[in-house]
Formats: sequence, structure tokens, C-alpha cells
Amino acid sequence: MEFTIRPNSQAEASEKVTDKNTAIAMGSGKSPVYATPAMVSLMETAAIKAIDPQLPPGYNTVGIGIKVKHLSATPLDMTVTAKATVIAQDRKHFDVKIEAFDEAGLIGTAEHERFIIESQPFLEKAKAKLK
Repeated sequence: MEFTIRPNSQAEASEKVTDKNTAIAMGSGKSPVYATPAMVSLMETAAIKAIDPQLPPGYNTVGIGIKVKHLSATPLDMTVTAKATVIAQDRKHFDVKIEAFDEAGLIGTAEHERFIIESQPFLEKAKAKLK
């Protein structure tokens, strides 16, 4: 099956920094600031929003690689927004550039790879590991 996503597709995802997504809560540090794992999750959410709505029913994408830089700490009560742009597609493989910002400016960057999968066979293969 051919999959064609609009070139340079973009999407955003945002969340407020709370006690639940700090480095302390996520076990990635000892400071009450936005956690790197939370930023990565938000970045992937933006990438999904840029690609998945363009896929036919029964298909979605999975992350297969990410190179992240967390450049600046964000304190409680600020909002973080991740902006994803699809920069390349090779059949089922996508390269996505992502930047994360708080109200003060750029806080993170990422190079992310996603891959189209057919949802049901993918889940069946994962569940087969339980046998």
C-alpha cells in the first residue's frame, strides 16, 4: 500500500508543567522542573498529530528513534508546546523535526523517526510475546 503524507506536515501539542510531569515525579532528576521524559512524550504526541490523521483506518505510526536535546529548564505553571514538522518520507518511514518551547523561548529540539504500521497485526505480534 502507498502512503503519501502532505510534505512539511506540521502539528503542535501543549501541556502545563505540574507536579505530575516534573523530573522528580518522573524519576529523571531531583528538581521540580519539566522532565526530559515528559518533553519527549509531548514531542512524540506532536509528531503523531502531524502524520496519523492522514493515514487510512487501521494504520498508525510508532516511534523508532529519537535524538533529543533538552536545552533549558521550565518551572511549574509554565506551558510547554512541541511543534513537529515532517521533513522527509521514504515509503513508511518518516523523519520529523521537533522543537519545544515555553513562554520564555526554545527549551528542546529533536530529530525523530516514525514508521507506519498496520495496527492489528502489530498488536498481535506484541501479544505473541506472552506465549
